[in-house]
Amino acid sequence: MDLPDVMTAIEISQPGGPEVLVPVTRPVPIPAAGELLVRVAAAGVNRPDVLQRRGFYPPPPGASDIPGLEIAGTVVAAGEGATHHIGTRVTALIAGGGYAEYAIAPAATALPVPDGLSMAEAAALPETLFTVWVNLFERGFASEGDWVLVHGGTSGIGTMAISLCRLLGVKAIVTCGSDEKCAAALGLGAAAAVNYKTQDFVEEVKRLTGGAGANVILDMVGGDYLPRNLSCLADDGRHVSIATQRGVTAELNILDVMRRRLTLTGSTLRPRPIGFKGLVAEELRREIWPFVDSGQLRPVMDRTFPLAQAGAAHARMESGAHVGKIVLLASEA
Repeated sequence: MDLPDVMTAIEISQPGGPEVLVPVTRPVPIPAAGELLVRVAAAGVNRPDVLQRRGFYPPPPGASDIPGLEIAGTVVAAGEGATHHIGTRVTALIAGGGYAEYAIAPAATALPVPDGLSMAEAAALPETLFTVWVNLFERGFASEGDWVLVHGGTSGIGTMAISLCRLLGVKAIVTCGSDEKCAAALGLGAAAAVNYKTQDFVEEVKRLTGGAGANVILDMVGGDYLPRNLSCLADDGRHVSIATQRGVTAELNILDVMRRRLTLTGSTLRPRPIGFKGLVAEELRREIWPFVDSGQLRPVMDRTFPLAQAGAAHARMESGAHVGKIVLLASEA
C-alpha cells in the first residue's frame, strides 16, 4: 500500500485556549515492533486533551506531542510482531497522536470495529471504556446489585459508566448540573440523577439507598468533594479518584475511614505501560466486546467536528453543554 510521506495533524502551538490548536504538516509516523499505523477516520476528544492544551498534562516519555488518546480507523501498516492484518478496522487506546490523519497504535490495545458501529462511535469508546472498567469494576469492585455514585453523569465517563452499570446489573446514581442533564442521564439508564446545583447529593444518596450509602463512588471532582463523598459511602465502601477538577488536597477523618473499613484508591491511565493496557484490552474483548458486537453497548454521542475544527471541539467540551462524547472526523470511514 502506497502511503504519503506527510499528513495533517493538530498541534498545540503554545499553552492556552482552544485557539492554540492549529493544523500543521507532519511526517507520517512509522510503526515500530508491536505497533500499527492507522489511517485515522475519527478521534475522540477527552478532558486530558484539554489539560494538555492548557499546559497541565504533558505527554508521557516517548508519546507523541499531538493530542488525542483514542482513535478509530484502518490499519495501513504494521511493525514486527503486530498481528492485525492490513485493511482491518480497529479502535485503539493510544498515549497521544490521535488528532491526525495517521496515528501509531499499540497492537495490544487495538480492538476490532464490528459491522454496524460507525467509525465516529468506535473512536468514542476506548478512553472511557478502559477508564470506567479499570476504576469502577476492577479497582472499585462494583458488582451486580451494588449502588454506585458517579459524578459528571453526562460526561463521556459518566455516560459510559451508566451504560456499563445498566448492562451489568449495577445501580448508578449520577450527579448533573441541570434538570435537563438529569433527564438525559435517566433516559440512558441511570437509576437516579441528582442536580447538584439544587439538591444535596449526600442526602439524596442516603435517601435512595435507605441510609446505607453507595458501595462505590467514582469521583473526578476531588478537593472538597472527598469528605462529602465519604459521608455517603457505605460501610466497606470503595472510593475511586480519577481526576481532581476541584483540587488535589482534601481533609478527612481517618478514624471514620478505619471504623467503617473504607477503601480510598485511584489511578491514572495514560502513563501506564502497554503491557497493562493490553491486559485490560483482553478483558474488555472477553467481557464487554460481545455487548458492542451485539449493539447493546454504544457510546452516547454529542457532536462531531472536522479535524481542522479541533479548537471548536475543545470549546464545546469546556462549555459543559455536551452530553456524551465529542469526536473529530479525520477522514471518510
